[in-house]
Amino acid sequence: MTTHLPSPDRSTPPYRRPFTRRALALLASTCLTAVVAAAAPAAAAPAAAASLPTDGPGVGTPWVVTLGDSYISGEAGRWAGASNSDSDRADALGPTAYFDNAGGTGETIPRCHRASSAEAYIGGGVEGLNLACSGATTATSAGSNFKPGIDFYEGSAGQGQARMLQEAAATRNVRMVVVSIGGNDFEFASVVQSCVVNFLTSPTWWKNYCHDDSSVRANFTPSNVAAVRARVVGALDNVATAMSNAGYDTSQWTLVVQTYPSPVPNGSGIRYSESGYTRQSTGGCGLWNQDADWANSTVLPTINGALLGAASDVGLPNVRTLDMTHAFDGKRLCERGVGLYEEIGLPSWQSAGAVDRTEWVNQIRTVSTIGDSPYYVQESLHPSYWGQLAMRNCLRQVWNAGSPRSGSCTVGNRGAARLTPSGEPSMVLGPLK
Repeated sequence: MTTHLPSPDRSTPPYRRPFTRRALALLASTCLTAVVAAAAPAAAAPAAAASLPTDGPGVGTPWVVTLGDSYISGEAGRWAGASNSDSDRADALGPTAYFDNAGGTGETIPRCHRASSAEAYIGGGVEGLNLACSGATTATSAGSNFKPGIDFYEGSAGQGQARMLQEAAATRNVRMVVVSIGGNDFEFASVVQSCVVNFLTSPTWWKNYCHDDSSVRANFTPSNVAAVRARVVGALDNVATAMSNAGYDTSQWTLVVQTYPSPVPNGSGIRYSESGYTRQSTGGCGLWNQDADWANSTVLPTINGALLGAASDVGLPNVRTLDMTHAFDGKRLCERGVGLYEEIGLPSWQSAGAVDRTEWVNQIRTVSTIGDSPYYVQESLHPSYWGQLAMRNCLRQVWNAGSPRSGSCTVGNRGAARLTPSGEPSMVLGPLK
């Protein structure tokens, strides 16, 4: 994807939108130290016009801003489905997929993986700003691997997401802020690692499950759940403070708290047998059936329950919720009814029907990331290209032409998913469940 044609519509799917033009469109969002330049007054205006308001709270083009972690930043948004024989078959965005700096030459923050397919860019006259970062927790981690949390951190390595929001909102008409955070506070990546290791190191006749490991169970005790819920409340409070400091009252913007989708089906819905290593070596879903069941019956409801509880606890009148729990049902990793490109007989992600017949969740990667591989371990078990665009379709419906509403998102036309004119999977936003 090195040939670029101009396209001004941010709602156009990323594979049809040029990287160069996208980089220019994101200039104001990624160089936050220069946000004032984005609001420069018109040339040759009379002296009295200098006091007229520029874009800011309630004035100008509406913006949607996304904050949080990898499930909203665009992690794995490069890949549309998967192939173990040829990565090019699923490579929708190419090696520059996560480049978000001003020149389109790299990442503003290494490994934040803010993909151009991320949900922030709903289009339709609404601008998008993606401040989320893969690996982020509620609080900033300022070590050698900088990860901005939803706080007001300011240091040589960068800023916290709340501070970034505050600065950006001062010169933009931010109408909706969408937050997905908390998964990393529950050590979700470590839990997945434990489950895969247990699968690969125990035989079918003596299964070593992860759901009964003390180190895993410790993340879901009542005390830890309460602690994470309180941290999420603090993060949401920081969002409200940032918007207030930028000059907004609660009637001018909406806070949307977004939950996490189920990435794998229950064990009975996995298309590979429990025997042998095919689940991991071929499908990239190395989990025992009971652990997959536990993930859907306990882990996901616990994490999402903490987020929904925090949304209530924060006590703001302008809060809405977007429930993604079942957004990928029927299209999850290793689920029956979908498959790898070589399994379903399609040559590439651009083939007719690819969106309906391939997975919307990226494989759990292990040895396939070694050497000059185009894959990252951190892309594992995240919404892939189709999943990102599906979430964008959901978020556009939440935006609701500027009157944000709550809802639960599911696949439209399940079993016969199709693309909208904007190139996204058609989704349904129903009542909260």
